Amino acid sequence: MKPHAGARRRWREAHRRWRHSLRWRLVTLFLLLALATTAVFMFGTQRALQSGWQGWVKPIVDDYADRLVAEIGSPPDPARAAAIVARLPVTIRIDGPQVHYDSHPRDAALRERRFDPSHWGLQRSSADGHQISFGLAGPSPEARPRRLGWFTLAGLLLLTALAYAYVRHLLKPLEAIGEGVARFGRGDFAQPIVPRHDDELADLAGRINRMAGSLQGMLDAKRALLLAISHELRSPLTRARVNAELVPEGEHRDALLRDLGEMRDLITDLLESERLAAGHAALQTEAVELAALVHEVAAGNGFAARSLQLALDDGIDTVQADPTRLRLLLRNLIDNALRHSAGAAQPPTVFLRRAEGGLLELGVRDHGPGVSEEQLQHLAEPFYRADSARTRSAGGVGLGLTLCRLVARAHGGELVIERADPGLRVAMRWPAQA
Repeated sequence: MKPHAGARRRWREAHRRWRHSLRWRLVTLFLLLALATTAVFMFGTQRALQSGWQGWVKPIVDDYADRLVAEIGSPPDPARAAAIVARLPVTIRIDGPQVHYDSHPRDAALRERRFDPSHWGLQRSSADGHQISFGLAGPSPEARPRRLGWFTLAGLLLLTALAYAYVRHLLKPLEAIGEGVARFGRGDFAQPIVPRHDDELADLAGRINRMAGSLQGMLDAKRALLLAISHELRSPLTRARVNAELVPEGEHRDALLRDLGEMRDLITDLLESERLAAGHAALQTEAVELAALVHEVAAGNGFAARSLQLALDDGIDTVQADPTRLRLLLRNLIDNALRHSAGAAQPPTVFLRRAEGGLLELGVRDHGPGVSEEQLQHLAEPFYRADSARTRSAGGVGLGLTLCRLVARAHGGELVIERADPGLRVAMRWPAQA
């Protein structure tokens, strides 16, 4: 059963790739069209020849066969039959009570399989009970090179290869269009799609470039507005905090300072997210020892008094990165893990390791209740909170994982969020270079 299951799986995978590939579907269409055209042509030619045979050729052949039978004589004379065979490209077979003669005995099996004289009107019965059959002479099966079929197959394969090459040439711009769309999806609008030919695909690339330009303009306007609002809010927020310090100590003063602190953190995170939207250009990279940086963050920022486990690969060399943004990422991940795994059996673990493909992973795993599969898809979205435990009263402004994702992308990597069962595992995975 297993070999059959594996074959079916490979067949489904091949069928899925074929359906996904526009090139191979076009080549398959060309091949089927060629085969169908050949079949229709052969069928039509056969019908035309059959009609011509019945109308004009068959009466002439019948008359000529009667003349050859008369020439052979009755009873049939093998010597006369041999003379006819020597003179004409025909085969003669005589079966009867007195004479048994076959001019081409080695071709008998092939002749019976490919050429039935009764269907072509080339079989006669003499008055003395002999049956005389005529056929077309040809070389023996051993001497007949069956190259026509192989040439036809080779020609068909050659035409298919040429068709595939031409279709691939026609659809080559789709690769550039796909790469351009991927760049635009990452927010990189610096390099437009360059059309290769003056055709409909070039028109499509032009439309996508114009759409990307419009999107870039809208995003730039949004960012400018957000930055302006954030900057303008900082001054009145600072004055409000100074005035709040003058309020008599008590519950209301603490609540007011806490709310003002959240507003300050929100504005700071918004400004940082807009800076990181520029990608790698926003980074200030230098040589960073990742293990030392993790120890530094874990020992400061109020984390020293909290339980944290460190699982660090000290063999990782120095890498080029932005230490300030990496500290921001670690602070957010650790703070998020501590906040949402309070009361868990084990403290969060900060890890640094080598992943597959030469990548590095820097992240935190907690042992809290975790989230559902549906919520997992939205955790890095701005201001998203999975459940009632993730509220403002629990701390944070809902931009922590969003900033972590931007930091990872700016370093050319990605933020990986996985369910750890129990808990959550969040890591920055990137191709760090020394």
